[in-house]
Amino acid sequence: MSHHWVVERTILGQNMSFNMDTLIAMWAAMLFLLVVSFIATRKLSIYPTKLQLFFESILSYFDGLIAGMIHHDGKKHFPLIASLFLFIVTANLMGQLPLKMIELKQGEIASPTNDINLTAGLAVIVLVYYVVAGVIKKKHKFLLHEISFVGIISMLVELLELVTRPLTLALRLFGNILAGEILITALLGLAAYGLPLPIMFFEILVACVQALVFTMLTTVYIATAVNENH
Repeated sequence: MSHHWVVERTILGQNMSFNMDTLIAMWAAMLFLLVVSFIATRKLSIYPTKLQLFFESILSYFDGLIAGMIHHDGKKHFPLIASLFLFIVTANLMGQLPLKMIELKQGEIASPTNDINLTAGLAVIVLVYYVVAGVIKKKHKFLLHEISFVGIISMLVELLELVTRPLTLALRLFGNILAGEILITALLGLAAYGLPLPIMFFEILVACVQALVFTMLTTVYIATAVNENH
């Protein structure tokens, strides 16, 4: 997708631009997750359906991941981490689904994660979350471990990391998803049948891996913020 469907509006005297294709795809991903989650949890049973078993497998994996990395009160961070993965993997996969065939006013519906605005927003949410969690857990020692020259230098280094962590999260996810969609579009231009298929299957794997990488790094950052040995 070479460009976004941009709608400009004036709100409270400020000119603002909205990428409508990203907004439509983002809300579609959230609506899909809400509907599927409702169906999967509507009739829970000790003899689970395939859908219930699928979701239980995913949630069990993240439950074990969080327990292994966040030693104390890990379960309180489970909703954010699991929700991030489910949303990102759904959003990533939307670029590989027939939704791309739906023509909008200015293009097509692609993965909302091919928009840096969305990935940056997710990264900021992660940043605010683990900073608040760290401050609640460690108070002033979250950044300033000791009042000394070394302590101040360490604080400045950690402040730099606070800026670079969300930046790398946003750019990694955005870059991988956008690059995959550009490659598939280029191959479709060369040969509409056959040639793009191997890349599309590979991009499905990339979509899942990138969602997992984003989520695991989020878990690492939260663990670093709240664990007492950091």
